[in-house]
Amino acid sequence: MNTSDPNQVSPGRDLSGLKVLIIDDSKTILRTAEALLSEYQCWVTTASDGFEALPIIATFKPDVVFVDIMMPRLDGYQTCALIKANRNYRDIPVIMLSSKDGLFDLARGRLAGSDKYLTKPFTRQDLLSTIYSYVLPHLQANSEKAGDGAATTRE
Repeated sequence: MNTSDPNQVSPGRDLSGLKVLIIDDSKTILRTAEALLSEYQCWVTTASDGFEALPIIATFKPDVVFVDIMMPRLDGYQTCALIKANRNYRDIPVIMLSSKDGLFDLARGRLAGSDKYLTKPFTRQDLLSTIYSYVLPHLQANSEKAGDGAATTRE
């Protein structure tokens, strides 16, 4: 009988080289998430809103984007929709971050194209579980679909 919980974070699982973009207007969220993911050897870049994030996506080519919903200039829904509308970036998983967890908010995130929704405040466990259970399998599936050429995603 397998008693391991798939949602339980295993510190031995390798995240080194995972390219993460965090978009949030809260410096506290940015610093906390960046510090946590850097402990796991992720490459982390941050942006304070969607407008600032768009050129970063083009140059950094993240493996995953965590985006807050409520931000100035370009909010999370708009940012997600723009990412998913671009054929070069639509396969990047976009995880919405919000303190709102109502059905309407979840549905609006899905309509914008988000892949997952994480409610703030989130814990270390929440963040890492999202990466382990959704992002890494998603990247692996895309690599297998594209063949050996996509295996360079995390170089």
